[in-house]
Order: sequence, then structure tokens, then C-alpha cells
Amino acid sequence: MKLDVLGRSAYAYTAGRALDAALPTVVFIHGGEQDHSAWALQSRYFAYHGRNVLVPDLPGHGRSAGPALGSVAELADWIANLLDAAGVAQASVAGHSMGSLVALEFAARHPSRVTRLALLGSAAPMAVAAPLLEAARANDHAALEMINVWSHGNRAQIGGNTAPGMWMLGMNMRLMERQARDVLYADFKACNDYTAGANAAGNVKCPVLAIAGNRDQMTPLRASQELVQRIPHARSVVLDGSGHALMAEQPDAVLDALIEFL
Repeated sequence: MKLDVLGRSAYAYTAGRALDAALPTVVFIHGGEQDHSAWALQSRYFAYHGRNVLVPDLPGHGRSAGPALGSVAELADWIANLLDAAGVAQASVAGHSMGSLVALEFAARHPSRVTRLALLGSAAPMAVAAPLLEAARANDHAALEMINVWSHGNRAQIGGNTAPGMWMLGMNMRLMERQARDVLYADFKACNDYTAGANAAGNVKCPVLAIAGNRDQMTPLRASQELVQRIPHARSVVLDGSGHALMAEQPDAVLDALIEFL
């Protein structure tokens, strides 16, 4: 569906279903250089099992008008405005990578609007390696290549897709390549500059689930666990063998954890 958010067009995937005010809503927030399609399996399941789903393309990503926003705080407030535009007062929120920081900050800033919070591939702070940040600033394709290698566990490097014949690294590369120029740098700079994570974590009021991969090189398991320890009412699920691309590498395990939590 298309929404007007602060005078700009925003796209949100709803699995082809109209929002039903009688049903609870789940918002899924994608990571850097991604779009709504990263959540395809998980969002579609909930849409056909008693939930509204709202899976936005963040500003400048996918089908949403730009420019990309420059900070996690701006993105968190944009999510609030998106919900206003959709007529949604409260929702459960799940975010991956950069999207997890947006979800965390949104829950801290707007506690009355979040019923449950799921953080996937998360850490705060979420520092970005200098070579990767510089390659992103230069719109160098090497940035995408680094992300692809560092975002996937060993099994994904040689195949391992749960859908036979599908190439995990190739699919992720095409998804990143279709985003606009300068979006990756805006995303990674927002992650790198975000210093309010510890404070936000302490202000979250709702139940929290963190899902992490023990082979994650982008947001290592230790960093994810440190974040969980700062959040009241938080618990964690660790996916053995998974890297940072959790929804692609272990889609069913991610879905099972979200079903149990939500």
C-alpha cells in the first residue's frame, strides 16, 4: 500500500490484505541497503494468521520516496508517522540490523505504541568498520561485496538455501544493487553514529525478544547479548550456524521464534 508520510510517498507491504482495525498489527523494519522483501516469509505468515502486517520500505529504499534519513532517531519518528498515516495506534515491532536500532529507539520514544519488540541481528553500539563505511561513502561496489561475505555464515557461502535452487548470496547482492546511490552510506552512518542505544534499552517497557546468529560477523553474538542484558523483560534465541542474514539463512527458525513470541 502507498501512504503519505510527512508529504512524501511511502510504500508498505501488507501481503495484499487491507488493514483490519479489529486485528493486532505487526510492523517489520528492514536493515541497511534492504527493503520490505527481506521479511517476505515472516510477514506473509502473520498476515494470514490473524494479524495485520505493515512492512515499510524506509525513506529512499525500495518504493518509498527519498531522501534516505540520516539518523536512527529520525527513522524512529518516521515509523511513528507511518503508523499515524496507516491509522495504527499500537503494534508489535520487529527490526533487523539497522532496523533493530530503529525499532529499539521507536519503542523507547513511543512506549505506549509498542506491545512487543523483536530485535534481530542487533547490537548497540553498532559500529561500522572504517573500510566498509568509506566504500559505502564512495558508492564502491566493494562495499556490497564485503557486506555479502560478512553477513552470511559458512553454510550460506556455499549454498544452504532452504529453497532448492535459490542462491542466497546472489539474491542478497541483487537486493542491495537495486537500492539508490548514497543510501548505503546514509544507513551505515546512521548506525555508526547512534550512541543512544544503552539509554533506549533501559527505557523499553514491553517484552523483548532478541534473535541472534552465533556466526554473525556484523553484530557478533557477544554484542547482541550485551544489549539484551540492558533491556528489562528481554530474552534471547540463538540460531546455531547462522550469520547476520537471519531471515534468509534460517527463515523457518526465525519464524518459529516470532510465532512463539508474538
